[in-house]
Amino acid sequence: MARKLGRKTEDRMALLRNLTCDVILYGRVETTEAKAKEVRSLVDKMITLAKRGDLHARRQAAAFLYNKRNEDGEQVLQKLFDEIAERYEDRQGGYTRVLKLGPRRGDGANMAIVELV
Repeated sequence: MARKLGRKTEDRMALLRNLTCDVILYGRVETTEAKAKEVRSLVDKMITLAKRGDLHARRQAAAFLYNKRNEDGEQVLQKLFDEIAERYEDRQGGYTRVLKLGPRRGDGANMAIVELV
């Protein structure tokens, strides 16, 4: 069963979509441990779609991801299908790792980093 993260469905999906886009664009994101564990599976699914590389996979990924850009003007979907898919073409899953950081200073929430391997 998926984690609810204390949010309604729409808010939770928006949060996870944003974090997924950020991991794809920047390679790593610092967040809470529970969010990191949820985002890991979504990023792995997006990379698996990108490795397939056909039009249907691109449209499925585009339906989930936001149309974000990084500072260099590179779009999420373009980076996913052009760079990240070819980086992991020989790997059979496990594209991300979660590194635990310890408690956050303000509220004591366990923090973690999600990054591409």
